[in-house]
Amino acid sequence: MNFSSKSLHTGFFLVFLTLSQSTFAQTEPETFTAKNAVYLEVGGSSGRYAVNYSKIFHQKGKLKLNASAGFTMWRDKLNSKTTWLPVIPLEVTAFYGKSNHHLEMGFGVTSYLGRTLERISGTFELREILVYDAFIPLRVGYRYQKPEGGFFFRFGYTPIIDFPPRTGGNWSFNPYHAGISFGKSF
Repeated sequence: MNFSSKSLHTGFFLVFLTLSQSTFAQTEPETFTAKNAVYLEVGGSSGRYAVNYSKIFHQKGKLKLNASAGFTMWRDKLNSKTTWLPVIPLEVTAFYGKSNHHLEMGFGVTSYLGRTLERISGTFELREILVYDAFIPLRVGYRYQKPEGGFFFRFGYTPIIDFPPRTGGNWSFNPYHAGISFGKSF
């Protein structure tokens, strides 16, 4: 009786292991057929807000690589004169996940025109000039995107590294920045 009890327990254990392996085995991640997205981002890589287009340019398993470009206009007020200046956020991200939910990480560069005052040597008069400026947004966040397309959503922590390429100023780091995006993937 002791022998048959041991073999019964062993048999039950082997059947349980076989069933549990087929039940808990992970399925392959779905291939994204909706590789494009159009969305509105508030905060994030644009710094304020932007309309963006993105494209998944590589996918292998759970990893997808994405590039995006956006456009917005920032209001600049100098000497009580308001001007709207163009801003172009560019970003490359990698997102990792099996189905609709992903961890997203990346970085970019956001270039923009700004206005400043410059002293004319000799006369010490001030004149207004346009200057090119840029900053580097970093990203760690969550991305909701269905493989077949539809509603698109993401939010993330996006600290900014500010580097003044032409103005000769100092580099700075702004750790208090985040962004949220809503749109459609197709």
